[in-house]
Amino acid sequence: MVKNADLLICDSKNIEKYIKEDYKKYNPNTTFIAYGAECKKSIIKDNDNKLLDWYKKQNVLPKKYYLIVGRFVPENNYEVVITEFMKSNTNKDLVIVTNVEKNKFYNELLEKTKFNLDKRIKFVGTVYDQEILKKIREDAYGYIHGHEVGGTNPSLLEALASTDLNLLLEVGFNKEVGEDGALYFSKENKNLAELIDSVDYLSEEDIKSLSSKAKARIISSYQWNSIINLYESLFNY
Repeated sequence: MVKNADLLICDSKNIEKYIKEDYKKYNPNTTFIAYGAECKKSIIKDNDNKLLDWYKKQNVLPKKYYLIVGRFVPENNYEVVITEFMKSNTNKDLVIVTNVEKNKFYNELLEKTKFNLDKRIKFVGTVYDQEILKKIREDAYGYIHGHEVGGTNPSLLEALASTDLNLLLEVGFNKEVGEDGALYFSKENKNLAELIDSVDYLSEEDIKSLSSKAKARIISSYQWNSIINLYESLFNY
């Protein structure tokens, strides 16, 4: 595809860099146009019955949980995040919204981490109502993003647009998007656990500052209107 394409549109600067370096012999013609997100608040109110029923069913409370949203695949580093969360001292839950089925990966993860012994770890399945999901993001104390590959991830953009506190795996794809609107962790032993323990005691002012920077990041670089304009300009050229 790289060899034969007239133009490669990359949704990540790091993907563009990868293509230019790894496929240099083909002299690829590339451009960067980001993926997008919206910075609108959810239309769901705090007393919405659907929302309250969901919280009751999952036995979680607003601002008393960390959140993960993403495909249930090894490269999203569920093992690292769950293992580190179990090492932390937080009294908050880890709510995992994913298409989990008790498949081979699930069973391997269970065997390695024994997460079933930690009542804070909660696999809650999928949430297809986008407004409810946005509200769940807004109500999370923090979002944990362990995705390692794939360029600009839509769930990361949605988290930065909705969740006040975002903890991201420190890789180029994530730092490019989050910049100073997020905090970062590595895969080193106890790195994420210690970060969770420290952010549990962040002041409201510090959390508000990170939230403002995250929202500003989305508004400045990832709004759909500007992205659409870039595509229209490209196709009309």
